[in-house]
Amino acid sequence: MAKSLNKNLHAAKTAKKDEFYTQLPDIERELKHYKDHFKNKVVLCNCDDPRVSNFFHYFSYNFKTLGLKKLITTCYKSQYRDLFTKNDSEKAIYLEYLGEKNNGSVPTPEQIGIKHLKGDGDFRSAECIELLKQADIVVTNPPFSLFREYMTQLIDYGKKFLVISNKNAITYKECFKLIKENKMWVGVEPMSTDMLFDVPQENSKVLIETKKLGSAYKIINGKVKARAQAIWFTNLDYKERHEDLILYKKYTPKEYPKYDNYHAINVDKTKDIPTDYKGAMGVPITFLDKYNPEQFEILGIDRYIENNPNYGHRFKMNNKEIYARIIIKHKKL
Repeated sequence: MAKSLNKNLHAAKTAKKDEFYTQLPDIERELKHYKDHFKNKVVLCNCDDPRVSNFFHYFSYNFKTLGLKKLITTCYKSQYRDLFTKNDSEKAIYLEYLGEKNNGSVPTPEQIGIKHLKGDGDFRSAECIELLKQADIVVTNPPFSLFREYMTQLIDYGKKFLVISNKNAITYKECFKLIKENKMWVGVEPMSTDMLFDVPQENSKVLIETKKLGSAYKIINGKVKARAQAIWFTNLDYKERHEDLILYKKYTPKEYPKYDNYHAINVDKTKDIPTDYKGAMGVPITFLDKYNPEQFEILGIDRYIENNPNYGHRFKMNNKEIYARIIIKHKKL
């Protein structure tokens, strides 16, 4: 079911320029863990129309609390003025906010001063890259369909980031390399939590036409919201990722069989990782929720681990491929 949900959302986003809006409660739940990172920093939200973006809303209203230096938002042209009325403007826009108040309140984007970009606002364009160079931290929900390219750019420019993508991005070769090298990790919110995204009306038609009611979207107060197993990716540290996972089980060959085509034992649930096994272990990708880099070493992911005899293919058990496994070892044994 989760796979079909993500596939459905991914197809809809690709077809409709990825215009899915992150809800404010999802932003607040995750960002509360990183407050100390933002003091005197320039934050860039480079996939966000400030007139509708909850990322702009969060950072503008918490500008003083976080101690921000500057907030910059940019968006691709032809995004929606609001969630259900198409914006007639064909120009890409950006906004720079320095914390000014209007009678004690946060000014509207129009009062702050919306500026027009010369190009289409694509994060890969030269003028958007110039804005990226100014930023200390990038926080946004980038296009799922361009996530590999988006992450490559952030790493190339040495940026701190906190971004959202499909959970399956963990298994992308380029993304997992960053995780293995401790250059990126998942955020604090559990990976099992589905996110709901506000959907412009035309996008919602795609979801309605391709999935049955209650599966890939919900209707809440008359508005369509897309549901997906999206997660946060970041390179901002937080205390929870340095807490040891408490384990209690001992290794037995019967309970932990080895793969047909790789010399590692299979562990179906993170909580069942044996405390006393010194060799390689294959664990579900949800292990990253509990990953402490001081407790475990990540050796690779099944399809792309170097010594996989069937490189590019998943491991097998009883001659059947199983879903993605991350290969780990204890560090403290």
